[in-house]
Amino acid sequence: MTGGHPRTGSWRGRLAARLLSAASWLACRLPERLAVRLADLAGDLWYRVAPDKRRLARANLRRVVGWMAAEQVGDGTAWSAAADPGRLERLVRCAFRHYARNYLEMMRAPVMGGAYVRERTTIENPVDVDAAFAEVGPMIFIGLHFGSLELPGFYLLERSGRPVTAPMETVDDPAIQAWFVRTRNVIGVRIVGVREARRELGAALKRGEIAGLIADRDITGGGVELPFFGVPAPIPVGPGLLAVQSGVPAFVAGVWRTGPGRYRGRLERIQSGAGGTRREQVTAFLAAEVRTFERLIANAPEQWWAIFFQIWPDEAKVGRAGPEA
Repeated sequence: MTGGHPRTGSWRGRLAARLLSAASWLACRLPERLAVRLADLAGDLWYRVAPDKRRLARANLRRVVGWMAAEQVGDGTAWSAAADPGRLERLVRCAFRHYARNYLEMMRAPVMGGAYVRERTTIENPVDVDAAFAEVGPMIFIGLHFGSLELPGFYLLERSGRPVTAPMETVDDPAIQAWFVRTRNVIGVRIVGVREARRELGAALKRGEIAGLIADRDITGGGVELPFFGVPAPIPVGPGLLAVQSGVPAFVAGVWRTGPGRYRGRLERIQSGAGGTRREQVTAFLAAEVRTFERLIANAPEQWWAIFFQIWPDEAKVGRAGPEA
C-alpha cells in the first residue's frame, strides 16, 4: 500500500476515516429531519455526478419492476415504471437518496438503539416475530442490502439478548475498515472477516449465540445460480451451508423506510423442506431464501441498494459503456 503503513492505511484513508467520524458526530447532533434532508441532497448530487452508477441502477431496477409488474407483486405504484422511462428514472433518483440515507443511519448509530426501533418501526407480522424470539438456542438471521441495515441489528440484539456475530467485506484501506468495524460494534455486533466467517459463525452457533449474514449479492464468487426476479443470478451459499450443517432455525429480516424516521419491518422463517443430498438441501434453502428476498424488496424496490452493483451476469458491462437511456 502506497503512502501509509499497512495497519494504519494511506493518508487518504486516514483522512477519510476522520471525516467520517466528524460527519457521524454532526449527524448525531442535528435534528433528524434536517439530517435526512441533507442526506437526500447528497443523494441527488451523487445521482448527477455518477452516470455509470445511474446506468447500472437503472438496468437493475428495470428488471425488478418488470418482474413485479408481470407477477403483480409488491408496491403497485412501482409497476408502471416497467413501461414508463420517466417513472423509472424517478425511482432511480430515489434509490440514490435511500443509499445516502443508509450511510446517515450508520453515522447516527450511536444515538439509535432498541427504544428508537420500537418507537419508529411497525412490525408487519408480530405473531411470527414473537414466535421466532421465543426459540431457545442458536439462530441464524439473514439480511440484505435493503432499507436500513442498522435497525434490524438493534432490534435483534434487544429482543434476543444474545451476542451476534456477522462477517463484513474488507474495505481496501485499513483506516476506513476500522471506522466501519467501530460503527458496527456500536450496534453490538461482533464483526469477523469473510475468510474466517465460516469458522467463526459455526463457533457462535455452538455457543448458543446468533449468526448474522447479508446474502443478496455474491461478493466472494462461487455462488449458486438461481432465478432472482426471473433471471439466474449467483446467490451466496454461506447461509444455506450454515443452516443445513447446523440444523439451526434461520430467518430473513428486512426493514424499509416509510418516511423520515419511520419504518416497517418483517421477519420470515426459511422453510425449505427436508430430504435429498446435502447439495439439494442447500439449493432448496437458497431458493426459499431468494423468494423471501423478492417479497421484501417488492415493498420498496428503490430501497434495494444492491442495484448499484452487478447482480446478474448478463449485465456485466452495464454502467461501463453506452449512452444513457
